[in-house]
Amino acid sequence: MTTGKPRCRWGSMWTYYPDLLATPVPRYTSFPTAAEFAELPNEDYRQALENVSGDVSLYLHIPYCEKICHYCGCNTGAAGRRNRLESYLDALHREIETVAALLPAEIKVSRVSFGGGSPNAIAPTDFVRLVDALTIHFGLSDPVYSIELDPRTMTRDWAEALGSVGVERASLGVQTFASHCQERIGRVQSEDLILQTTDWLREAGVMSLNYDLMYGLPAQTREDLHDSLSRTRVLGADRIALFGYAHVPHIVPRQRAIDATGLPDQAERFAMAAEGYAYLVTHGYTPVGFDHFAKPGKDPLASASLSGQLKRNFQGFTDDQAANLIGLGASAISAFPHLIVQNEKNSGRYRMRASAGNLVTERGFRRSADDRLRGEMIEALLCRGEASVAPCLLAEVHHDLEPFINRELAVLHGDKLIISPDGLPYARTIASLFDPYRRQSSRRFSSAV
Repeated sequence: MTTGKPRCRWGSMWTYYPDLLATPVPRYTSFPTAAEFAELPNEDYRQALENVSGDVSLYLHIPYCEKICHYCGCNTGAAGRRNRLESYLDALHREIETVAALLPAEIKVSRVSFGGGSPNAIAPTDFVRLVDALTIHFGLSDPVYSIELDPRTMTRDWAEALGSVGVERASLGVQTFASHCQERIGRVQSEDLILQTTDWLREAGVMSLNYDLMYGLPAQTREDLHDSLSRTRVLGADRIALFGYAHVPHIVPRQRAIDATGLPDQAERFAMAAEGYAYLVTHGYTPVGFDHFAKPGKDPLASASLSGQLKRNFQGFTDDQAANLIGLGASAISAFPHLIVQNEKNSGRYRMRASAGNLVTERGFRRSADDRLRGEMIEALLCRGEASVAPCLLAEVHHDLEPFINRELAVLHGDKLIISPDGLPYARTIASLFDPYRRQSSRRFSSAV
């Protein structure tokens, strides 16, 4: 039986049901999520490395930024002291050696990603040295390189370094072009600066360029969002990640610096998400899940989505098909079919342990067969909008699923659960019904929209 009434409807696309979005849910970049991680011995990670099979992807975390944004919840600090950066990079080089020495000789690294923080908080020469170290110790042979960049600290030298390495994928933290919103969140950057960075990256050979944008910012209007989307399209972004800002100063202390007056309410956030979706799909972008968009024929994420090969990992939606991810650096996460582990978060303790030649994992989760089954199902719902559901799991969630089915947000065909086009904003909420840990977790997650 349907409960509640829709508060509003935008166009003929999505209907807003506030009761179905009332509970914050995880983003499900892993299953189980990081909220369930607990202390694990390094020996688990060592055995996973020694017995890994199949392709491997590498992720390197640089937990520093030259300028810290008020909104950011990432594990990052100011890069003001050169000796601290040098000490961290020395430890990272040592961890590269330690981890690589444990891997079977026949493994192949298919992808290397740099994130943070801001990888361009370090010098371009330091970046090239890291790539050289990875090439030597992991035996790299033409992997796909991707990197996250801060336009405020981008330089021509950095672009030339990316070109020399062969980086073809980059992501820019744009967030918004509205200056009054930029000032609120501590992310002031002109359009000329973003244009210059875009031009440098194109000249360096970057073929897939992503812009991170946000809705639901303090004092942001739909007109502000529309303007940012329009400027992003004109500047030629191949991919767009449109995230809802989560104002959680009790979890992210630096957000206390933000004047939260004028924060859009839940209904207005929903309207922004709907209008953003409508704008991008009518201007040539393929929707990838609920909040990502890519140009078909130009960006590999669009191809993966259209072909049913889309995956989800700690970096979000991806076309990466590797079964194993090895994270290097403070707080970096590694994922294997049976195990998830996270490195020491504190950069000081990380430097001490890594510099001594030790593995630096701190916590994680051993995934059971049931965890893997649920994880594959949640990933399928978020990436492909449908999943086959085992009868026992269907019986487990049937009552909670009814409101979504009654409102035609989801459909059951035998054992197949399909999220309807109108149900896209509710995909994370629907997926969360299959997460038994969420019900017992005390952690507050972000709003689904």
